[in-house]
Amino acid sequence: MQTKTAQAQRLLIYDLVRRNGHAEFAEDVRRGFSSESKHLFPKYLYDELGSQLFEAICRVEEYYLMRAEGEILSRHADEIVRSLPGCQTLIELGSGSAEKTRMIIEALLRQQPGLLFIPVDISFSALKKSCSVLLQAYPQLQIRAYAADYFDGLAALTSLGEAPVLMLFLGSNIGNFKKTEALNFLRAIRRVLRRGDALLLGADLKKDRAILEAAYNDSLGVTRAFILNELARVNRELGGEFDLRGFDLKSIYDDAAGRVDVYLESKRNQSVTVRNLQMLVTFKEGERIHMENAYKYNHQDLAALADESGFALTRMWLDGQKRFSSSLFMAS
Repeated sequence: MQTKTAQAQRLLIYDLVRRNGHAEFAEDVRRGFSSESKHLFPKYLYDELGSQLFEAICRVEEYYLMRAEGEILSRHADEIVRSLPGCQTLIELGSGSAEKTRMIIEALLRQQPGLLFIPVDISFSALKKSCSVLLQAYPQLQIRAYAADYFDGLAALTSLGEAPVLMLFLGSNIGNFKKTEALNFLRAIRRVLRRGDALLLGADLKKDRAILEAAYNDSLGVTRAFILNELARVNRELGGEFDLRGFDLKSIYDDAAGRVDVYLESKRNQSVTVRNLQMLVTFKEGERIHMENAYKYNHQDLAALADESGFALTRMWLDGQKRFSSSLFMAS
């Protein structure tokens, strides 16, 4: 068994969130609540508690996305890594618990003696915990981790070596971006990756409205707790006085736009003080806070996204029920 000292020698964590994270959170909350259409930013859902709640969402019956993606990776991990011979570096944006990532790590370690894993996640605590678990499980693994948002993490990536690199962006996180934002984000990834490197992109597929809306408002209320946690963060970190019982979760599929819109809706007329921002935020009954988008894709959408961002869509794998996709974008 590896000692903690030996594990520490295989791990570096760069905490970029601490440098400016609190100030950015405060400014984004101020901006979101000052807008005519109130909104918050989904990246702030993932503090320590939020990350734990999201892991719980992945286990509820209605939220099929993680199970479908896990099915794909369990069946096709070896095939995926064979698409990039000689890969010695694995990067993951939004790594979370890295539970599904293990299947790719194991497939890579079956064909070589060692691997550098570079996870990027907004939650320092989730990142530290997952790194510890991975180092314990895989003695051949070296980890260089970044606690950062996606763009700061990408900007920090240097010295990728000469061998091909595989980057992961799993869990349909691409769906949280508007279409133009998704294109800009993939172009930022392409600037980091070199010709011959690859991105494995998870994307949920367009399907029946009832299935999609249930996935973002489960019967147990776990998704509601996850989304409400951002208001709880405002209470904890910015002196907010939100009564979480005063808001309902509304998840609505817009068929024309191909996305689920997730809101918190005020149950009554209310005014909420946020002391640290010296703000009084007023809500009318039925007024909504936009919390996140969840765009859905089809094969044509993904091929166009790859082409317009400097990649080529070379392979796509689907789960057995054809609900979810894992696409290999080769840097061209």
